Amino acid sequence: MTSKTEPPVTFASAGKKPRLALALATALGAGYLPKAPGTFGSLVGLLLAWGSSFLGWFPSVLLFFSLAAVGVWTAWRVAACAGTKDPQHVVIDEVSGQHLTCLLGFAPASSTMAAAPSFIGLAFSAIRLPSWKYFLLGFILFRVFDIWKPFPVRQAERLPGGWGIMTDDWVAAIYAALGLWMARYLGL
Repeated sequence: MTSKTEPPVTFASAGKKPRLALALATALGAGYLPKAPGTFGSLVGLLLAWGSSFLGWFPSVLLFFSLAAVGVWTAWRVAACAGTKDPQHVVIDEVSGQHLTCLLGFAPASSTMAAAPSFIGLAFSAIRLPSWKYFLLGFILFRVFDIWKPFPVRQAERLPGGWGIMTDDWVAAIYAALGLWMARYLGL
């Protein structure tokens, strides 16, 4: 039994590395790249969003929620191992945030919904993919909001554990998706 004055035992102090959590949290190593690991994590998220879009809207949503759940757990584990609140090599938050940007920014629009009015039709219809320019814009917008952290993005970082690591990127993703919707509406 430990006394109240002893520091809690963390993964770092116990010498244990959560290897699976590290692999997932770093997007299979993208987080270890020496320059701009968050940008490379966002690129992984962009590729996942693009690839899952061919499966349909519903599978893309399931992938996002899977990334979110795994991200909260792995981010918490790796942060505890590293002994820091938000280690730089954890990029699953960028992967998840970029995926959410694309999911919301390219969600089935009115023309797609008219073609697939039922939930089953909507679930298996492909996300209406805009040109590569919108993918690039979504990538840039997400990185800008993730780095800038306007209200309430920075405040979301204060949530405990993996929730704080992940949630700020989800809020940045919502801002970026709104920017994509505005650009699409304006025909840019």
